[in-house]
Amino acid sequence: MNIDNFRTYCLQKPGTTEEFPFDNETLVFKVMGKMYALSGLESWEAGTPRINLKCDPERALELRGEYPESVLPGWHMNKQHWNTVLLNGEISLKQLYEFIDHSYELIVNSLTKKLKEELKGLN
Repeated sequence: MNIDNFRTYCLQKPGTTEEFPFDNETLVFKVMGKMYALSGLESWEAGTPRINLKCDPERALELRGEYPESVLPGWHMNKQHWNTVLLNGEISLKQLYEFIDHSYELIVNSLTKKLKEELKGLN
């Protein structure tokens, strides 16, 4: 996966926007204003891409155990709810898409009823 594939995959999800709220290097994807994925552009340029994704706490621990070289506690994030995924070849593209989908769905499920209705209107 490259940065363009990552951006395209995230942006095709309903209600997704991309922003740089922290600095000019940290690309953030939000659904209805709530963050579900972020990545430092410098990690892509350095050849060791990293993506932070929201994750169910139990599943986060399972993934860290299953992929100790690729799935780490979220860098600069709540480590119970966020993972940092290193794109070092251990995680397949299909698995990465599943991780992104899981993160997106966690945020969508946590939205208020009003925001969920607004999101439905965007489809």
